[in-house]
Amino acid sequence: MQPQLTPFDGVLLVDKPAGMTSHDVVDRVRRHFGFKKVGHCGTLDPAATGLLILVIERATKLQDRLMSDDKTYEGTMLLGVSTDSQDADGEVIAEKPVPPLTEEDIDQAFAKFRGDLQQVPPMVSAVKHKGTPLYKLARKGKTVEREPRFIHIYDLRVLGLELPRVRLRVACTKGTYVRTLCSDIGDLLGCGAHLYELRRTRSGDFDVKDAHSLDSILSQTREQLTGFIIPILKFVGSNAT
Repeated sequence: MQPQLTPFDGVLLVDKPAGMTSHDVVDRVRRHFGFKKVGHCGTLDPAATGLLILVIERATKLQDRLMSDDKTYEGTMLLGVSTDSQDADGEVIAEKPVPPLTEEDIDQAFAKFRGDLQQVPPMVSAVKHKGTPLYKLARKGKTVEREPRFIHIYDLRVLGLELPRVRLRVACTKGTYVRTLCSDIGDLLGCGAHLYELRRTRSGDFDVKDAHSLDSILSQTREQLTGFIIPILKFVGSNAT
């Protein structure tokens, strides 16, 4: 006979702060509250903020299912500067003048990236090559061939334009690298680009508006935290045990 579910078997929505890895957030929550199992459903780069879904204790069985959900991001692309990581954390590898682009020009470029795409993962990523994460190879100055991956961009739109910065929103399938998307758009525009900042606003049915800051979560007692956790029964029904 399996043990009864507890109020801690469920999903916790975190608004991830910048400067931490997704694993850091998982580790902080697990250690602070003494949980045995905590996982996350979709990595955010350290500089990125926004919705990070944590699954706790027996809800870790939901990890693969929730990780596969579509995602929505808002961010800023900086034109004219390319980096080796395709984001603001990398080393600058090229700088080019930015032409006097209009919002219509940007949207025409965006149109070429909506729909089905084959995207090559960046070297600075957790994708593995012969069992080794690419970022570890990149740290050694190595570059290897990467197989392109199928992704789908449901929506890609301009939210604001103040050259050389472009505010954008992306709705996409899991596994999409928004920094690679920005780099590819910059190449198409002829001036290069990188992802300057990024925030995940949605994942599946979850919205960052319903997430809690990490500081707020860590200020709760173990008992109080149950008010933040979405019970596993909301997802799998009474057969969860």
